[in-house]
Amino acid sequence: MDVVKRVHVVPLGYEFDRVIEPIRDQRADLVYLLEDGSAAGHRHPDGSKQQGESDSRDGQGERNATAPANYHDELREELEAIVPAVRSWECDLTDVYAVLGDVTTIADVHANDQVYVNVSGAGTIPAIGATIACMDVSTDTHAYYVEPSEYAHDGTTEPISFGVDEIEQVPTYPIESPTRDQVAIMEFLSDPDAWAGFHDDRTAPPKKKDLIEYARDHDLSFMADRRSPDERTVEDKGAFRVLDTHVLEPLAEDGYVTIESVGRRRVVELTERGENAYRAFRHKLMDEAGEVR
Repeated sequence: MDVVKRVHVVPLGYEFDRVIEPIRDQRADLVYLLEDGSAAGHRHPDGSKQQGESDSRDGQGERNATAPANYHDELREELEAIVPAVRSWECDLTDVYAVLGDVTTIADVHANDQVYVNVSGAGTIPAIGATIACMDVSTDTHAYYVEPSEYAHDGTTEPISFGVDEIEQVPTYPIESPTRDQVAIMEFLSDPDAWAGFHDDRTAPPKKKDLIEYARDHDLSFMADRRSPDERTVEDKGAFRVLDTHVLEPLAEDGYVTIESVGRRRVVELTERGENAYRAFRHKLMDEAGEVR
């Protein structure tokens, strides 16, 4: 049997004690540091390396960027002394959806582990993204907030705060994220080169019929029990109903797609909100190798 790990995910900003102490207290087995921009080498949750990043204990390679705060190296060294594995994960901490997507991606790969997310390590925007990620009912993650003992430092040469008064679990309210089929359709809608091959007018958005053909070609589950598109009439009507019920109506209700009549056609377009949702939940399209297809 696989051993259940205690995994901590921490957006890293200008804190030190608020990062270290919960990890030390809970005796974490694995820590992901979400680091902004070039300060981190990206690493997939399965441990595969990119951009020259090295594991905390493998003794190979070098970190590929200078830490944005003077004490980040010291922070990492202390983490490496108390945690078996520390991994850096590049993330745009100024983008709520980037944080949301990275946290849910890590949580999805560690679905059989205990995942804890520190929402107090990097300011408001990462806190919002990380907290929303913990609300996703498709993941089992626990958000926590660390109340410091003292504030009033500049953050660059010294951490913003010192000490830890209390570690509190953040109450979250379950939300339904898009299903894998819905994310696959959003992926299709987000790529004009993909859907242009399904109809004659390359400048026009895809029709419902195009989505059905795409779903059949890619064996999406909501079309798994539908017969060949060559078998018309009743079967086609059923396919449209299934598409509406399982995919388009939920996406439209959430504001992720628009469905409009253009002449005799019903065309579907991805909204900006839908683009962000696709970015946040793209990990649901990962294959068994941990790669997003």
